[in-house]
Amino acid sequence: MLRGIRGATTVTANIREEIFERVAELLSAIVQENAIDIEDIGAVIFSSTPDLNAAFPAAGARKLGWTQVPLFGTLEIESPDAVPLCIRVLILWNTDAQQRDIKHVYLHDAASLRQDIKL
Repeated sequence: MLRGIRGATTVTANIREEIFERVAELLSAIVQENAIDIEDIGAVIFSSTPDLNAAFPAAGARKLGWTQVPLFGTLEIESPDAVPLCIRVLILWNTDAQQRDIKHVYLHDAASLRQDIKL
């Protein structure tokens, strides 16, 4: 069965290395919280707010060693209500886990997007 895991994080500035660090932190937390085997990931979709262009979030996943996982990135719309400097992720995971057991992860200022979720 295919399940989706959502997550998001923010950076403090549009800096390449910080983008890579925060993506690695987010993906590592999602993997740990859900006991994911990377081989079971079907694909990963990243989006970032328009104020982030110093690096592709997917490149951060590659630096983490996710070289065989299909990765895709896209740009979010500009919205006055958006959390700035934000990177979101949707992981498509092949698993027998029930939807209610999936742990979504929101870090740093992105935690405001899902106040119902606590790590």
